[in-house]
Amino acid sequence: MLVIEEKTDRRIKRTRNLILDSFQELLSEKMFENISVQDVTERADINRGTFYAHFEDKYALLDYWIGQLVRQEIEKRTLNCDYYSQENLRSLITMVCELLSCTRQDCLQPQPQFESLVEGPFKKQVFELISHWLDHSNSEIQVEIPATVATWAIYGLAAHYTHGKKRLDLEEFVDEALPLVAVNLDRFA
Repeated sequence: MLVIEEKTDRRIKRTRNLILDSFQELLSEKMFENISVQDVTERADINRGTFYAHFEDKYALLDYWIGQLVRQEIEKRTLNCDYYSQENLRSLITMVCELLSCTRQDCLQPQPQFESLVEGPFKKQVFELISHWLDHSNSEIQVEIPATVATWAIYGLAAHYTHGKKRLDLEEFVDEALPLVAVNLDRFA
């Protein structure tokens, strides 16, 4: 099983969680571009040095925040298993659609700059998970290309879903999207 939990001192975890919670609250009140490190430190009631001991800047904080959201959902849905299946893929597509929708809704307003910053950490986590699944298959095919194609397809489909004005029910959308992604990965099953 894929282990994704960090072994970290409780005080460090508590401080990081305080920073993350403050950041998430600020995202619901302000546009990302208007959030400063000072805003986060004031909300978290910590000094700037403490912030910088954990994160290089607000962009590193955003990457970490997205990474944590995705990893928590992967664990919650037990997708961190060691194998690819269409059911796992269905659950992953659903998860990415739901999380991307939530990150858009949690923000003061959808912002193109913010969305482009969120894309990288999302795709990184999805790519790592799919690569992990494929690494455990008996196939001799290199996993990097199919994992990349699937990652981009899943994220692109999720972005399409979240931006749609007239959208299908999520389950119907995933039913339509699944074969388009699975065709690339079924050789590894």
